[in-house]
Amino acid sequence: MAAALITTAATLNCPHGGQVVIASGNTQVLAGAALALATDTFTITGCPFQLPTPGGPVPHPCVRVQWLKTNLRCSVGGVPTLAADSAGLCLAADQVPQGSVVVSPAQTQASGA
Repeated sequence: MAAALITTAATLNCPHGGQVVIASGNTQVLAGAALALATDTFTITGCPFQLPTPGGPVPHPCVRVQWLKTNLRCSVGGVPTLAADSAGLCLAADQVPQGSVVVSPAQTQASGA
């Protein structure tokens, strides 16, 4: 079964509770918000993650999302859309993977595969 499509109104978080902000140039609207595309910019703010070190904890927050799995058959202008079952990896500034993005779709009217 296909999962709900992600729009710019969806709530996305890093595994540490940071909030993902979607910057999209897409104008295709669904349920009052633009569909999120695999090529959009997904910036993470407010991630509190720290690395334990001998000298004390060092901040190492998640800063962006890289999508590993997108919709295969649902696209806008040839660019794949994203759904609740898409796989996104949260990355630190030094590109170290820090866990999977947590998706809470804002709409359930449309789904994609």
